Amino acid sequence: MNFGSVFKAFDALVALREVAQRFKGIPPPRPPDTALGPPAAIQGLAGQLEARLTNVVISALKEAFDRDHARLELERAQLEEQRRRAEEAMRMELRRQHADREIVRLRLLASVAMVGWIASVLILGWRLPLAGIAARSVLGAGWLCLLVALGAVFHLMGRVAREAQEANTSPSAAATSLPTWLLMLGLALSAASLLL
Repeated sequence: MNFGSVFKAFDALVALREVAQRFKGIPPPRPPDTALGPPAAIQGLAGQLEARLTNVVISALKEAFDRDHARLELERAQLEEQRRRAEEAMRMELRRQHADREIVRLRLLASVAMVGWIASVLILGWRLPLAGIAARSVLGAGWLCLLVALGAVFHLMGRVAREAQEANTSPSAAATSLPTWLLMLGLALSAASLLL
């Protein structure tokens, strides 16, 4: 708080009081008579005592205002720290939720890759006597794509889990789309082997 403005406000109130007294017809207080002797000395001593008391009160008020200002600054710093911690907790929670969604998506890809690979194994067992070299080659390429997709999914699941714990960002979209493309290619090759 600025004490200069407090003193200016006090001076303005005193001046306003004097103007009001003049308006009502009350004469302004007379300056003390210096010819009276001892009462003037008593008044001078009282003035000095009053000035000292005023200085003591002003310093006490200033100290109280400084203490309040320091307390308010401390509270403001604590609120800022709490806000920063809440924002960090929110970021961590959002990061964790994103990692959970990504792991669920990768598990779904792994399930589809595993089912696709098992289905292609069944196709090979069913068509083994009838399949030619071209069909077996295409089916083998499909197996390879499905197994690589499965391995990439497992690798990405571990990577997402690590990055979620380390509070880093999740894998890029290009890295997570690789297993999807390999899965699609493996399923397409397995289906194409039926046509050969």
